[in-house]
Amino acid sequence: MLKQVMEIYELMDDANVDGEAVRKLLGGRGLKGVSVRTFKGAKGSTDFVKVLIPGSRGKSAGGSAPTLGILGRLGGIGARPERIGIVSDADGAVAAIACALKLADMAARGDVLPGDVIVSTHICPDAPTQPHEPVAFMGSPIEMQDANDAEVEAEMDAILSIDTTKGNRVINHRGFAISPTVKDGWILRIADDLLDIYEWSTGLMPNVLPITMQDITPYGNELYHINSIMQPCTATGAPVVGVAITAERPVPGCGTGASRETDIEETSRFCLEVAKAFGEGKCSFYDEAEYARIQKRYGSMAALKTPGNA
Repeated sequence: MLKQVMEIYELMDDANVDGEAVRKLLGGRGLKGVSVRTFKGAKGSTDFVKVLIPGSRGKSAGGSAPTLGILGRLGGIGARPERIGIVSDADGAVAAIACALKLADMAARGDVLPGDVIVSTHICPDAPTQPHEPVAFMGSPIEMQDANDAEVEAEMDAILSIDTTKGNRVINHRGFAISPTVKDGWILRIADDLLDIYEWSTGLMPNVLPITMQDITPYGNELYHINSIMQPCTATGAPVVGVAITAERPVPGCGTGASRETDIEETSRFCLEVAKAFGEGKCSFYDEAEYARIQKRYGSMAALKTPGNA
């Protein structure tokens, strides 16, 4: 997928890029289900891009194959005028849209996945920055609830949430890592099927992103979050897995010259292989029987999806 990643990276490394530029590129490769919605907030504006890649037996065609959501999570792809060029935080958006472009190219050559895939992210070349420890983060012109409302769809039976996760000291590996599955406030064990796909697609031992209870609560509750990677789990009952693009040393989200196309490609290729297997019914994000036993013994943890007590 390196060709698609480089193509999207070049498209987004532009002070004037917007959602329409993304729609034009994807539309020119045969994708008709691309929508763009501009959202304006107190700190600026951004374009939400949503792409439907129909499956041969997907819900959009009246079939029953499950739908995978691939979300590119970020504050912004640029921090202009404070920083010149595309920032590290953009990697999630690049990876997600590269997946859509690769699926479009595959479909044009006769390789159509069984299930629908919905890809969503937002395009903002001039987002604000914000302080964070141990290194500065990108801010966003929108609130997290707005992003969840725009990107998380009820049709998604499972979600891969891609986010640059380099501004920390808990994952020290260059490449990508996957999180445990999160469903309705429960942090479940890491799915064996996803570990298999990680190993097969990279030829490496899997790296795992450690997450905490704070990370799966909504933004705005005055608790520390590693970043926004797990925020989709607060807006859906579907299982969510974070796909973190990582580094050996802490890297600011607003840093430029910090993206590695090969790391993004590895991440995108993993997501593509998950999409293939999930649509075929050969990839489970969690053990349904075990989850039922958890619910019976301990009850719901859905309160963690809410802001909690003030």
